[in-house]
Amino acid sequence: MRRTKAQQRQDTTHALVTEARTLFARHGYAAVSLADIVDGVGLTKGALYHHFDNKAALFHAVVEQVQSEVAARVVAAAETSDDPWLRLTAGCEAFLRASADPDVQQIMLVDGPAILRWHEWRTMDEAASGQHLSEALAELIEQGTIPEQPIAPLTHLLSGAMNEAALWLAQSTRPRDLDDTIVALSRLLDSLRHPKLT
Repeated sequence: MRRTKAQQRQDTTHALVTEARTLFARHGYAAVSLADIVDGVGLTKGALYHHFDNKAALFHAVVEQVQSEVAARVVAAAETSDDPWLRLTAGCEAFLRASADPDVQQIMLVDGPAILRWHEWRTMDEAASGQHLSEALAELIEQGTIPEQPIAPLTHLLSGAMNEAALWLAQSTRPRDLDDTIVALSRLLDSLRHPKLT
């Protein structure tokens, strides 16, 4: 069967994003040229510009894909339990483990904020993992597991702590650092629980 134009566009976009993701993860955004990307998939720059305005727009699509995959891993881990507290802790651990992937670190945490600018990167982060974290905290506050407090600052504090930990892990050379970070995160989360429940 002949592919429709829409399918051809979708296939081309997918090929460009996939190749760009591989190159950005391996070499970093600054070291990758548009020529590198189109050569890798056998296309012309004109074909690329038909789908993306520039390299930054293509990178935006790559970051979006990576953040979506990390969020899916967080949700999958959280949904293994019916207990809201276990959902929170499992989701946070899954985020750290996913973020320990060097490819994820390079694209989402190193180049992402620098290339997309902080505000745009934060907006994308909130739409992915940040929204799930906020909802989990809201449920725990509602049921009394965490004392009543504004959700937005708590969400940003925890999200920032986990992003910073992931960046630190990217520079780490000790194999145990990921496990030690997860233990520290568990203690940090436990400190949020209502005193009557600890």
